[in-house]
Amino acid sequence: MKAGIVRETLDGERRVAATPETVKQLTALGLDVEIESGAGVASGHGDDDYRQAGAAVVQSLELGSVDVYCHVRPMDPSTAGALRRGSVTVGLGSPSSELPTVRALAAGGITSFALELVPRISRAQSLDALTSQALVAGYRCVLEAAIRLPRFFPLYMTAAGTIPPARVLVLGAGVAGLQAIGTAKRLGARVSANDIRPASADEVASMGGTFIKLDLETAEASGGYARELSADRGALQRALLTPHVAQADVLITTAAVPGRRAPMLVTRDMVQGMRPGSVVVDLAAESGGNVEGSIPGQDIHIPTGDGQGSVTLVGIKDPASAMPADASRLFAKNVANLIALITRDGTVAPDFGDEVVAGTCLTHDGEVRHAPTAEALAALAGESTHTGSEGAR
Repeated sequence: MKAGIVRETLDGERRVAATPETVKQLTALGLDVEIESGAGVASGHGDDDYRQAGAAVVQSLELGSVDVYCHVRPMDPSTAGALRRGSVTVGLGSPSSELPTVRALAAGGITSFALELVPRISRAQSLDALTSQALVAGYRCVLEAAIRLPRFFPLYMTAAGTIPPARVLVLGAGVAGLQAIGTAKRLGARVSANDIRPASADEVASMGGTFIKLDLETAEASGGYARELSADRGALQRALLTPHVAQADVLITTAAVPGRRAPMLVTRDMVQGMRPGSVVVDLAAESGGNVEGSIPGQDIHIPTGDGQGSVTLVGIKDPASAMPADASRLFAKNVANLIALITRDGTVAPDFGDEVVAGTCLTHDGEVRHAPTAEALAALAGESTHTGSEGAR
């Protein structure tokens, strides 16, 4: 069976779904591997590296000829439609925002695995791309903040006087948030953090941060993820966070609710209450933003309330792709480990009796296997039917 690795074409995407190391893993499973020329250049792997690992390098992957299609970013409907019926895809699917592609995958009889759907159990950790990529993103966002902050992160005691450490506040203590806390701490900042999941307090402390406890309801969903607060609870959360935001030199927001728009944690008024020169980094900018007014890929200068300066609001875009070498190293391993799970004696044959395989599967045999996505598609079809009926009248 043939596994194909595509060259990512989305602007700003520099990762690749296989490295020479994982090519060796795939060929050891009995698969033939083809990779598009130049696919790994941005992550530090040339075509010769892949050839030496046992892959065939092609100018353009013939989609209809591959049995397993490996990718980083979600496919577009035309790519899904060009795949051979019965083939398998492995990569990020973003099903909640890519419904046309999901529909095309189901219609084409494709068995697709979306790495966002990997169950949060210990046996599946080696497949968990959300975790591996959040690790990279959390590290990167601190560096972006440090570059823009017009002062040092660490404490310095000099003959000319003492420079106090920067105060960093991290909102959201998932994998990205914890990595941000650890990175800021290693740079010498004084770090505090908040998360609406009570279990996060010990995790924050383990990374060297101080947990800010707010008088809010517990908000933890299954799998250890956060769930969205009600409107009134969200407003209370923002009110309680306001004084902590005002004291911070750097604010980093990482809060996300899987399959939903990112929760609004920080208003423009809260940003304007910060000191001149402060920096806000919104890691959730691409999924709606935790900070009011953030735009992915842009720095926005917001005047402070006292009129004495401005705060830099950074909408992070493609944070993992900004560090493509290690991001690809981790992501490609996630992909290869999932393929290993569904391959026996050189044949890719998923066992849907396995909870990890079943939980990660998005489409199979003409059906959408992920219930929330199937419901979203049904609702979309219902809206289209209703609109068509209205038009006929």
